[in-house]
Amino acid sequence: MNALRNKVQLIGRLGQDPEIVSFEDGNKLAKFSMATDDSYKDKEGQKVERTHWHNVIVRGGLVNVVENYVTKGQEIAIEGKLTSRSWEDKEGNKKYVTEILCNELLLLGSKS
Repeated sequence: MNALRNKVQLIGRLGQDPEIVSFEDGNKLAKFSMATDDSYKDKEGQKVERTHWHNVIVRGGLVNVVENYVTKGQEIAIEGKLTSRSWEDKEGNKKYVTEILCNELLLLGSKS
């Protein structure tokens, strides 16, 4: 059960082309936002659709897959874990972000 403690699985589409960051030691990481959709019925019985945006970080060998095969609009499935971090902006305001650290990725379809 330990493997299930912090596990996220999503299927969605990329909102923009991935950003590839290269480091001095030769390592890379990929960053992109991913949209997932869901719907529900409001109290009047009307269907309400909504889109959720998720920040995704990819490291290691999967960066090459993202760099070469994943583009804006691509439908993918990811698996990873939630992580959060904080920093101070130029004005000294504390900023927070929650990201998904991806460890598995499947290409599901072509760009829409």
